Amino acid sequence: MLLCGMLLTAMCFTASAANVAPEWKAGVAAVDITPPGPLWMAGYAARTEPANGTIHPLWVKALALEDAAGNRALLVTSDILGYPKAVSDRLLVRFEKEAGLRADQVILNSSHTHSGPVVDRSLMCIYPVDDAERAKIRAYTESLVEKTVAAGLQALAALAPARLEACAGVTRFAVNRRNNKEAEILSVFELKGPSDHSVPVLRVTGADGAERAVLFGYACHNTTLDTLQWCGDYAGFAQLAVEESHPGAVAMFFQGCGANQNPLPRRKAALARQYGRELGAAVDAALAGDLRPLPAKLATALSMAKITTQTPKTRAELEQIAATASGYMKEAALTLLRDLDTLGALKTTYDYPVHCWNLGGLPLVALTGEVVVDYAVHAKALLGNDAFVLGYCYDQVSYVPTAAIVREGGYEGESAQFIYGWAAKWDESIEERIVKALRDAAANAGFQPAGE
Repeated sequence: MLLCGMLLTAMCFTASAANVAPEWKAGVAAVDITPPGPLWMAGYAARTEPANGTIHPLWVKALALEDAAGNRALLVTSDILGYPKAVSDRLLVRFEKEAGLRADQVILNSSHTHSGPVVDRSLMCIYPVDDAERAKIRAYTESLVEKTVAAGLQALAALAPARLEACAGVTRFAVNRRNNKEAEILSVFELKGPSDHSVPVLRVTGADGAERAVLFGYACHNTTLDTLQWCGDYAGFAQLAVEESHPGAVAMFFQGCGANQNPLPRRKAALARQYGRELGAAVDAALAGDLRPLPAKLATALSMAKITTQTPKTRAELEQIAATASGYMKEAALTLLRDLDTLGALKTTYDYPVHCWNLGGLPLVALTGEVVVDYAVHAKALLGNDAFVLGYCYDQVSYVPTAAIVREGGYEGESAQFIYGWAAKWDESIEERIVKALRDAAANAGFQPAGE
């Protein structure tokens, strides 16, 4: 496995965009998805009551792209913990039916805010909700589906001549939570990696030169806050900051491979605002420098990796956990026992999707689930440090560890599997299989990965 202390990417491009014809078409849309009333919040099992207020609205946003040959793609970002497969599959069917887009042309990314609403069929075992709350969650999920589709269709309907330019900045509040102790974060002088502190930025301007969208990302858990108020956390504050400094543009945040990264220190609203301002300032600094103009040529590719677990727990082991555990561990065991009764066996395989888009020579990689930062290291080693690498796409399947993290165990490597509905940790082959799928997708998108 590739080892890297930190990826401190600060791309500088000397080409000028002034003479680039707007051969792209782009459209952008934003739809408010803030729940209209109290609803259970996603991400933390310790909460004991629904949300009781709003710090700022939550959004689903969409960026539609079309190149000079008419090839299209749609990128959706959202202020939720994550789309579960059951919801994402419905969205992909809708976008194919209503917009003619294939699965390789659609990427669904979530910011992974832990101050957003619970989405049905996602980590339901950790929330102590009754039937009435479950009904509210199902109703909200239906509205989320409709609003996500609406955002995508609005963006496609708004396609108009545009220019695309890329750059990147850097900010450093993400800390590797496996290799650094949160309680000691203010007393140490050297943090242990790996981390990815790059801030990739894509600017979309209209034919008139006005900014229409600013897409940017960062690889860090969106967990500064643990309140009972709706909020996009640092990512939400960053989008507000970017929109304030770029009037008229829609700011879109994508979550990177931040599964083993935390914003530290944390647990104060002032820190969420601080990190948001820092991230927004990194975007502004990047946009104030040299930008790389992207020719209007788009290719989209999707490859699948079949990943497998190790030997699952037996019925007797699950029954023992159900009888002796409490809270979400008990509910997770009962859920697996119900699956065993219904299906006759526990799931041990998963078809893991890997997207790669070619945006005029710029690689954009989208990975599924809670992806550890080591996969960003892999992707950039294969495709260059200017690659945009997204985690938290398509499905909240589980944490996605490397072989080394599987061997080490811990939360990302083993224990979180149970609450995600898996009765065993992943096989160590997971890393090799996902990287192979990434190579295949990149090649199909027109890139030559390093080492090929």
